[in-house]
Amino acid sequence: MKPLDRPYLLFDVMETLVSEPFLEVMPKFFGMSHREFLEAKHPTSWIEFELAMISENEYFQRFFREGPCRDGEGLREQMRKAYRWTDGMEALLAELKAAGHEMHALSNYSIWYELIEQALNISRYVSWTFVSCRTGVRKPEAAAYLQAAATLNATPEGCIFIDDRQENVDAARQVGMRAVRFTDTRQLARDLSSWGLLS
Repeated sequence: MKPLDRPYLLFDVMETLVSEPFLEVMPKFFGMSHREFLEAKHPTSWIEFELAMISENEYFQRFFREGPCRDGEGLREQMRKAYRWTDGMEALLAELKAAGHEMHALSNYSIWYELIEQALNISRYVSWTFVSCRTGVRKPEAAAYLQAAATLNATPEGCIFIDDRQENVDAARQVGMRAVRFTDTRQLARDLSSWGLLS
């Protein structure tokens, strides 16, 4: 088991490591307002895509309530181009890596995590170990956190989880993990320093 003074760091990805382009890129790509897009998109296909219950092609076929996305390749490329680091995050991850901390993604996301990797090369710092399309479970289900700890041969107490959504943070705490709600990089650095993980 990993000692508590050397915990695993488990990071959410979207809106924590990377800015979320979903509601910026997709409505613009289809020439819709945010409201029009939210009303038109299929209510469950993205979640099913995140869990690998459907393929990318099936996702495009069930993209809207009333029909398919007719330019899936174009949409995928626009998403790839839009992924950006959260302000200050790459430098913080580099500092954590230099300090010897082991970091893993614990993310609800589809196979499009590969697009994020192509754009930003996140795996230089954080391993894509626990992505819902690979694990078959999404946060805030307790199994998402317990499966991660078990795979790492760690107790929940031997992990620190970072996420921008309070419900996911609360769920991590309920299984015994230390957890931080991400608001910005400076706040996260202060929290990690308070645990002795940064000097």
